[in-house]
Amino acid sequence: MTTELDFRLDDFEPADAVSELAESSLWAGDLTVLAEHHTTPNGAQSYLVAHDGSVTWGVPGEPQLVAIKITRDPRERTFTLETASHASLAFAQNWLVEHGCPPEPIAQVGADLIQPADDLTVRIEQQIRASGDWYKVLATQTSDYAPCETWTMVRDSGAAQAPIRVFLEKVATDDRTYTVREGAFVDENAAQDWLDNRDGPLPEPPEYRGDGAALRTRVALTRSTSPSAIPKAGLNTSTAPSVNSAQRPNPRRSM
Repeated sequence: MTTELDFRLDDFEPADAVSELAESSLWAGDLTVLAEHHTTPNGAQSYLVAHDGSVTWGVPGEPQLVAIKITRDPRERTFTLETASHASLAFAQNWLVEHGCPPEPIAQVGADLIQPADDLTVRIEQQIRASGDWYKVLATQTSDYAPCETWTMVRDSGAAQAPIRVFLEKVATDDRTYTVREGAFVDENAAQDWLDNRDGPLPEPPEYRGDGAALRTRVALTRSTSPSAIPKAGLNTSTAPSVNSAQRPNPRRSM
C-alpha cells in the first residue's frame, strides 16, 4: 500500500461523461491513499480509499474521505470511474465491498497511519465493513479540531430496537490512535439531541449491552452474508449543520 495516488490511467480515456466528470473532480495532489486493492493479472479494476486534503479547507463538517472504483477496458483503452464521499474509513470500505472489492485487502491500512486503539474499535469497524446495505446513512459530521472526531448517523434495518445508530470516532492525536463506538437511539431527533448536548454517555445498542459476545455474534452474522447476495446501494450522505471554526488544522487521517 502506498500513500501516493496513481490512478493508472495513462493512455486511457473516460468511457462516459460521468467518469469524465468524476476524474476532473479528483486532484491527485490533494489525495492521500489510506487503503487500496488492484485486481490481477491485468489490473482491470482498482479500489481505493483516500483522504481529500482540500476538504479540510472547505465547508466545516464535510466528509473528507473518498471511495474510488476504477474499471479499465484494456482493449478499448477506456475507463469508468465511480466515487462516493464518506466520513469514516469503515463506511468507505463498505461502499467498495458493495461495489465488488474483496473485503480483506481493502481492510488493510498502512502502519504509518493512525491505528485503532482497542479491540472493540476493530470489531465495530469490521461490523460496518461487512454490513452490506443494513445501514442507510442519514447524516455525518467531521471535526479536525478539539474534540477531533467524526460521527455517522444511520438507520439500521437489522435492529429490532433503537434503529437509529451513531458511530462515533474519536482521535487521540498524542498517541496516533482512534476509537469507534456505536450508540443506539429510538429516532433521529434523540440521536441529534445527544450529539448536540453530550449530556450523558453514548447509549449502547440493546442487542449487546453489557455483553461483548453479542457484538461478536453480530459481526459473525454480517461476515456470513455474501456481498454478492446483497443489493447494491450507494451511500448518499448528508452533512449535519456546520460548526464554527477559525482555522482548519491538518487532516486527521494523514497524521
